[in-house]
Amino acid sequence: MQVTVIIPVFNELNTICDVLNRIKEVDVADEIIIVDDGSSDGTRELLVSLEHDPLTRVIYHPQNMGKGSAVRTGIQNASKDIIIIQDADLEYDPGDYPSLIQPILDGKAKVVYGSRFLGTEKRDFLLLSKLANKFLTFVTNVLYQQTLTDMETCYKVFRRDVVQDITFHSRRFEFEPEFTAKMLKRHIYIHEIPIRYNSRGFDEGKKIGVKDGIESLWTLFKYRFVE
Repeated sequence: MQVTVIIPVFNELNTICDVLNRIKEVDVADEIIIVDDGSSDGTRELLVSLEHDPLTRVIYHPQNMGKGSAVRTGIQNASKDIIIIQDADLEYDPGDYPSLIQPILDGKAKVVYGSRFLGTEKRDFLLLSKLANKFLTFVTNVLYQQTLTDMETCYKVFRRDVVQDITFHSRRFEFEPEFTAKMLKRHIYIHEIPIRYNSRGFDEGKKIGVKDGIESLWTLFKYRFVE
């Protein structure tokens, strides 16, 4: 099975090249789709210089439309069997790719989440972010009768055929609960494995805020009761 890595990008000039190098070092990706979501810090100009790379395809949104919109564009253009969603910062480590895709290769799962809360290694979290993640995961488990530990993780890995007949609507960070809700309502088992994580602060470019948490909470309730 071949692998597509989708990278939604918005103003990540300082990290995008490091992320790409780490992905290539792991040597798992057969296709890398970068979706630039209207960057204005020089990221877009940098990506133009990468277009000659046969492994990489760059898609440009004409304006900033949100992470969810960028991920949706990536999914629509992916051509390989397994899709990995990768943030463009350095919070998540592509070195975890082999363990993330293994349950799918073994036929044990169609969807795998990389959990920042499993395992014994201590992860560095912003307190507010950690509390919000814990709360949203708790609500997910209550509404959908699950035992997930990290619903909000970026590392969502899945077979492409699982999402081919699903329409996603999220524009921003509420993509995470929408994706989770639609998997669980279709009784698709979500397998979790521990991953490494290196949190960054808002001064380093972190973009999610309180408003996004409220929108995610509403999304969980909305998709519990509507299709």
